[in-house]
Amino acid sequence: MSNKLRIIGGDWRSRCITFIDAPGLRPTPVRVRETLFNWLRDDIIASRCLDLYAGSGALGFEAASRGAKSVTQVENNTLACRALKENAIALAAEQVKIVQSDVMRYLAGEAETFDVIFIDPPFAMGLAAQTCQWLEDKSWLSKHAKIYVEVESTLKLEGIPENWRLLKSKVAGEVGYHLFARVG
Repeated sequence: MSNKLRIIGGDWRSRCITFIDAPGLRPTPVRVRETLFNWLRDDIIASRCLDLYAGSGALGFEAASRGAKSVTQVENNTLACRALKENAIALAAEQVKIVQSDVMRYLAGEAETFDVIFIDPPFAMGLAAQTCQWLEDKSWLSKHAKIYVEVESTLKLEGIPENWRLLKSKVAGEVGYHLFARVG
């Protein structure tokens, strides 16, 4: 496995994690991760994070490196989960929990409350809006949760819960990335 990326901040800054080649798996670009974690600077420390469609694990491991209390990574691909577990062991990331499951099946289960949620589904599958709605409807969010949504830059995000307020939104190449805050 030769696919590697660097963690860009926190305790594991400059450490590499590896990931597999798989359809739909595209790690969040470095520039986007840097911007995102600047946006979340005051929200990550001691937070409970949920990394849906974890893929390479870039977002979840970055959050853990920057002081998240716990990170749950949900990924359906068996080989990707194996790589996530190997990375967690290599980093001694005891605060990271890896769950092999389809995201919708996971969200249909018993809800836990999270402060920061990363949603980065495979492109062109229409999963973002449904995932956002399920998070809200099924009580997965803390009162003032921050929700990051990464989709193809051409996608107009529709169907976002009405009580979510868009805080930041940018485009970088083929990636559109958006940060929401849950209000009330």
